[in-house]
Amino acid sequence: MFQANRGELLRTRVIASMGEPSWTADEARSHNMMERHEQQLETLAAVSRLLAAPSGQRQLLAAVLDELDRRLHMQRGTILLLLPNGRELVVAAAQSTELSRVAKERYLLGEGIVGQVVQTGVPALIRRVADEPRFMNRIHRRPEDEAQGVGFVCVPIVIDSEVVGTLSVDVPLDEDAALEQQSRFLGIVASMIGYDVRARRSEALQRQTWETENLRLRNALEERFRPENIVGNSTEMRDVYVKIRQVAPSDTTALIRGESGTGKELVASAIHYSSPRAARPFVRVNCAALSEHLLESELFGHEKGAFTGALGARVGRFEEAEGGTLFLDEIGDFSPAVQVKLLRFLQEREYQRVGSNRTTRADVRVIAATNKDLEQAVKLGTFRQDLYYRIHVFPIVLPPLRERRSDILLLADHFVARYARKLGKEVRRISTPAIDMLFAYHWPGNVRELENCIEYAMLLSSDGAIHGHHLPPTLQMPAASETAPAGSLVAQVHLLEKELITDALKSTSGNLAAAARLLGITPRMMRYKIKKLGMFAQPLTDEPAFPDASRRGRF
Repeated sequence: MFQANRGELLRTRVIASMGEPSWTADEARSHNMMERHEQQLETLAAVSRLLAAPSGQRQLLAAVLDELDRRLHMQRGTILLLLPNGRELVVAAAQSTELSRVAKERYLLGEGIVGQVVQTGVPALIRRVADEPRFMNRIHRRPEDEAQGVGFVCVPIVIDSEVVGTLSVDVPLDEDAALEQQSRFLGIVASMIGYDVRARRSEALQRQTWETENLRLRNALEERFRPENIVGNSTEMRDVYVKIRQVAPSDTTALIRGESGTGKELVASAIHYSSPRAARPFVRVNCAALSEHLLESELFGHEKGAFTGALGARVGRFEEAEGGTLFLDEIGDFSPAVQVKLLRFLQEREYQRVGSNRTTRADVRVIAATNKDLEQAVKLGTFRQDLYYRIHVFPIVLPPLRERRSDILLLADHFVARYARKLGKEVRRISTPAIDMLFAYHWPGNVRELENCIEYAMLLSSDGAIHGHHLPPTLQMPAASETAPAGSLVAQVHLLEKELITDALKSTSGNLAAAARLLGITPRMMRYKIKKLGMFAQPLTDEPAFPDASRRGRF
């Protein structure tokens, strides 16, 4: 019927062009309506093509608004979407020359026309913008003369019966173009946008689910493959565990880099005992502790009479490590002569004893470690460039303790347990002020220094806990310790009392009477001290932390 009516109108137009009477008002209105319907169908087809094309959401929604403007003269198009909190609307796309400002705009639920549309789910139809007092003009600042000549249509974007946003446009004033009909058309466009938004949100949710599951599996895998001799769950150490797991199954030469005391030997040990060579020897050599001639003899061995004092032949470390792993600590201290011999071994897997012409082959994996800047040493000529590239096949960089502070408490607890067994002491915890001091310190000696501090504190502890005043003097600084001098003896006494009372209350799960007995004072004196020191805003009672003490430990 639509094609027949259109053909009839075309014939009427042809007749009119031949001199016959022109269209009547009803015929012209009908013709305009059909043209508008055709334009809307073409617009819907264009929008569907846009939504089917792969693109980012902002670019796609902006392209949809451009189509509405270009084909139907619907200007100042705006799409707002509800945030996950369900209380605010943000601009997802807008036709504006001030996009940076518009993108920051927010509408509360029920605020303005768009907020009311989201709240009620009912489209808003305004014939003349200038006559509507509810207009806030925050997104599009319409001049007064333009506001007199345009109407406004705002429709909800709905997903599964839930309003998630709005689509709004300015429409030219046209008696023939009923706002209701334009609202129905925009409702169709909003439905198409809603399907796209739902698909994108579903995809984002699925992606987030996969990423969460992937992270969980990664953490579980990293925890499973964490070497038993290394303590630490920080992100930096997890990266180290991944590299250990990657390099361990091969015979690749690994270079472990890091400051002194970061645990380079532990990493080398973890690589060896996670490799197929685990049943074979793991030989360690501290290269910095030996002179050039002693180091050469230590590594490659020597024959009887090779030098003064060589009263007999000696097996070198390469020979001892046959089939296993040789760990060369502080390789940056090698002399040029030893560097040449090590380079030959790494290239040919052959070496000669000092004082011998016989070449010996060896099946040994080499793991090196250093705390020096080898790149700078290469530039200065103190370290061979070809050797650098031979050992720098798979570098593993250990972070200093100050960059993995989340591991400090784990390491401290580990050392407390170790030295409790070694010293035969019942030390079960570290007090809060002592923990604060451990976290405030910068640890230039890294994990080795932390271990020494804990051993020192364990020797001083006599009450089953490590307190701030048990830590070494290097940690007793105003910036790091509450036990540092604060100006007067009274202040120091107050700090010590506060620390002791806090620890006693923690030990008794907040039971004031039990804490008082633990400290050897009366509950009345305990209350007085707590009030005097300003430790708690609310008064404590003598009630036990567990109403039925007989059931403690059953759950």
